[in-house]
Amino acid sequence: MSMQEKKVIIVEGRTDRDKVAKLLNEEVEIVCTNGTINVERLENLIEMYHMDHRDVFILVDEDNAGKKLRKQLSKELPHAAHIFIDKSYREVAATPESELAVALVSSHILINPNYL
Repeated sequence: MSMQEKKVIIVEGRTDRDKVAKLLNEEVEIVCTNGTINVERLENLIEMYHMDHRDVFILVDEDNAGKKLRKQLSKELPHAAHIFIDKSYREVAATPESELAVALVSSHILINPNYL
């Protein structure tokens, strides 16, 4: 599978990445922003991972920093799909695996059935 065919999920931090990676049942590239990022760094990430030509999903926390990042990513990646977690969990890392799995599946991302 070439890089262009692999989906990309953008998350904020390493704990988010590890949690999402554990649930996946397909090869997906998970990119960490490590919080809010400047436009230059975002453009570098987009270029480095060829995000303009791939299916991109944005999965960030439901807090102010996450919302700010989602807005920023939407501007630079208008074709990206958004995956939302339940606001009551606030953070991707705090979301139960089963809930996160459902959110990912609803975006047509293959999940290890054990988590559903």
